[in-house]
Amino acid sequence: MTRGGITAALLTSAALASAVLLSGCAEVGNAVDQGSRTADKVSACTEALGLADLNPLVDPAKLKARAADKERRLRELAGNVQDQDVKNALLGMAGSYVEVQKERIEDAGVVAGWVQRNVTKLDALRAACS
Repeated sequence: MTRGGITAALLTSAALASAVLLSGCAEVGNAVDQGSRTADKVSACTEALGLADLNPLVDPAKLKARAADKERRLRELAGNVQDQDVKNALLGMAGSYVEVQKERIEDAGVVAGWVQRNVTKLDALRAACS
């Protein structure tokens, strides 16, 4: 083999090795991105499920303030998660806390109706998080 042929063969080998290395880096990068999205999803789901309570037996003004805080936090979580199903479930839960802020929460029937609707939204969140 001539000297030019050896140089060309070495360059070709180096190019192939670089392509394989870069391909491996892309796969690692994709795995890291997927792991990050999964961690974001798990984190958002865990926090959202922790926000899912609301005690209707407290002062109505305090109840509405807590509902406003929960709505804000759920919307922030939805903005930070990439999984569309989880995002939609979080926004659905946030919407249920908007309802609390608008309702006459002193009425037991209103509270019972809200609880029933919220359980459905909570089930949707659990399903999206699994």
